[in-house]
Amino acid sequence: MAKIEVENLTKVFGKRPNRAINLLEQGKSKDEILKETGCTVGVNRTNFSVEAGEIFVIMGLSGSGKSTLVRLLNRLIDPTEGSVWVDGDDLARMDDKGLRKVRREKMSMVFQQFGLFPFRTILDNVAYGLEIQGLEDQDKKKKAEDALQLVGLGGYGNMYPDELSGGMQQRVGLARALAADTDILLMDEAFSALDPLIRKEMQDELLELQERMQKTIVFITHDLDEALRLGDRITIMKDGRIVQIGTPEDILQHPADDYVAQFVEDVDRSKVFTAEAVMKRPETLTIDKDGPRVALQRMKKEGISSLYVTNKDRTLLGIVHADEVSELVEQGSEDMRSVLHENVPAVQKDTVVKEMIELLTYKNTPVAVVDEDNRLVGIVVRGSVMALLSGKEVEAVE
Repeated sequence: MAKIEVENLTKVFGKRPNRAINLLEQGKSKDEILKETGCTVGVNRTNFSVEAGEIFVIMGLSGSGKSTLVRLLNRLIDPTEGSVWVDGDDLARMDDKGLRKVRREKMSMVFQQFGLFPFRTILDNVAYGLEIQGLEDQDKKKKAEDALQLVGLGGYGNMYPDELSGGMQQRVGLARALAADTDILLMDEAFSALDPLIRKEMQDELLELQERMQKTIVFITHDLDEALRLGDRITIMKDGRIVQIGTPEDILQHPADDYVAQFVEDVDRSKVFTAEAVMKRPETLTIDKDGPRVALQRMKKEGISSLYVTNKDRTLLGIVHADEVSELVEQGSEDMRSVLHENVPAVQKDTVVKEMIELLTYKNTPVAVVDEDNRLVGIVVRGSVMALLSGKEVEAVE
């Protein structure tokens, strides 16, 4: 079961929401409904799910409905129609007592404006949510201190918000959410007020924390680069409705319509696509059973001048080149290890293309792609990368 399930979620602001709902069902646009009823459609019949441990990014331009949507997820705003299921419980049907329990125990929120209490110390700001939960002072202090350590602010607990930079204050807001130890973090434009360098540092911080803590994160942003960097999946919104949901690579490769295509047309694709997206299945040589004649025959058949060499379990050992293998044949030697070059360029599947460009530029051989056990899973050739950067579709060979 998904951690969060959203079904037909709709929010209409104004005095005639039922009339607006009827017009939505007739296919009327947001602007048409505003003109006819005076109502504003904030969110238009959205449906999606968020898996446990996922960073789910919701993005769109100003007025797209993204911030309204995140506030519907914890019912800071009541929906006009639809349901939000959290661990199987529908928040839209929940009474106030149940809703308070969910907010205390299951969901925390980090806002764009840090929302710190100016006359509380940093430690007391972080501990605020724990006060609401009713924790004892000793436990509250320990959890708050641990959360400050997590975000790199250990030792700052006795300071006050106005003594910290904007980036540090945002870390305090994140620490407050982490201290509550909820499964779900809702982050509404959390880094948007920060300078670009500090913003990138906070993105790095969040990704590092996520590796350790595996929270379910719904992250709101208007910045496509931020969405592509953080999101396991991305939802793009326009006029209160969802236009497309997909992985960063899905959205770049297969935009759902012209709106999404315009959104992504200027993206540096080399920072998003990974080796896995552009790799091909490699032709290989197994060191313990294949000799130089087999190597030459395979290279001739494939029209290549080198072969990666593995053992029987596909562990990468190195590469051999046609000219040196030919010399072995002329000498009547079977010793493939004598011409094996062990120092070869290799990357992990999740390495972004940008990090491979230099390897491909200065090496005449493809870049090997290996798994965590150094088993060869693919190769990246220069042509595949050039096709990717030019915007042409890349199809990995199965």
